[in-house]
Amino acid sequence: MSLQLRLFGGGQTAAGKLSANNDGSHAIDKSKVLAQTDAGVITPNTPGNFSSIRSVPVVPDPRYFDREQADKLKELAKEKTDGARQSKRAYKSLAKIEAADKTVHKEHRKYEGAVADNELGKKRADAGLAKKLHSMRPGYARLGLGIDKADSNARTRIDAIKAKLTGGAD
Repeated sequence: MSLQLRLFGGGQTAAGKLSANNDGSHAIDKSKVLAQTDAGVITPNTPGNFSSIRSVPVVPDPRYFDREQADKLKELAKEKTDGARQSKRAYKSLAKIEAADKTVHKEHRKYEGAVADNELGKKRADAGLAKKLHSMRPGYARLGLGIDKADSNARTRIDAIKAKLTGGAD
């Protein structure tokens, strides 16, 4: 049973007792714990495609360029240089966003760990109280038997007084 189900009542009977055995078993699925946060994320199991960018084809052999080609390449170089500068800024921002996401993720997991620790502490306190209450049962049983005996003694005495006053007839 997952922690969320236990915490938010999903696996409880009408009496409020957990329906699963509390014998130390678990429902922690390693594949879920280690699952990617997104299908496109890079991991050893999904290393990406190692693609690259090539704005112009490779010139395979030495060659001459004319003025028009050189001017167009110079203009394209300016565009690509500015695009590279803007891409660098964008990738830097994306990296900062990823770092912020990681911080939020880590802090949320710390919070969930604290919730789980505190839930265990609460359940330990509940179990301690249950044990304490069970240890008190014999005392309450003695008190109850004492009250029953006192009631019986009082009825016996009352019946004796009634018999004496009424001359033995009810």
